[in-house]
Amino acid sequence: MKCVGMSWIFSEEWLWVVVIALAAILVLPLVIVWVILSLPDYMKLVATILIVIGWGFAAGYKDWIVAKRREDERNIPAEA
Repeated sequence: MKCVGMSWIFSEEWLWVVVIALAAILVLPLVIVWVILSLPDYMKLVATILIVIGWGFAAGYKDWIVAKRREDERNIPAEA
């Protein structure tokens, strides 16, 4: 069956991958916040602390990767 006009785009796999990824980016944080808010008080505190620690760990790891990449770029000898 031949698609007419722009209707062919709905049969493209990449479109649905992008749509699902964007929906997950929008919905997952809301679900996580909802789950945290439904926890008992002491678990809310633990979850918040773990999020802050994880966020700091991820930021530090990213900075380390960037610094290592810059160091490696400086150590590459120029090819003649």
